Amino acid sequence: MTSKICAVIDYGMGNLHSAHGALQTVAPDTQVLVTGDPEVIQRADHVVLPGVGAIRDCMAEILNQGIDDVVREVAKTKPLLGICVGLQALMDRSEENGGVDCIGLFPGQVRYFGDDLTENGERLKVPHMGWNTVRQVDHPLWQGIDDESRFYFVHSYYVDAVRPEQVKGHGQYGVDFAAAMGQDNVFAVQFHPEKSHNAGLALLRNFLNWDGQA
Repeated sequence: MTSKICAVIDYGMGNLHSAHGALQTVAPDTQVLVTGDPEVIQRADHVVLPGVGAIRDCMAEILNQGIDDVVREVAKTKPLLGICVGLQALMDRSEENGGVDCIGLFPGQVRYFGDDLTENGERLKVPHMGWNTVRQVDHPLWQGIDDESRFYFVHSYYVDAVRPEQVKGHGQYGVDFAAAMGQDNVFAVQFHPEKSHNAGLALLRNFLNWDGQA
């Protein structure tokens, strides 16, 4: 019996080793491949789009390597998971770096938290870095994970979704932001599941067992 293949897209921007290691840990029988080869990516059963750093640099590499077209094709047919800047890259546009057009799978903008972010009268540091709870909206990838479990975030920009029904998890940090987005066979998270201990590993396990049906 041929093992399932999970492709972690390598476009030169992302914490690929952590993602690869976590995926392999939760599914030792799955072949987890870090690759930028479009044919390998499209042949995979599950696909992960990671991302760290500035959206301008990420999108420049995505466009330069034709990964945007690959992601659009993958999104039509198989489970796709975006992580951190991988989520932001799936939106229409980001305010970061003076404004950057993104892949556009989800309508909405990526916005800056701001230099005067406050909550309950206290000033909040930007970037939002550390553990925070996520309020879940029903979705198969939350199976077995307690609502308001804590996940690890590192970001200065947040997703401002246009369609509320696509928000599958809410975060709060001065503003209510989309901590998870989902539509059909695409799911994407602002936090780092590979750095989020048991809850994060459970989400990755759920993803690799997911058939793409919401």
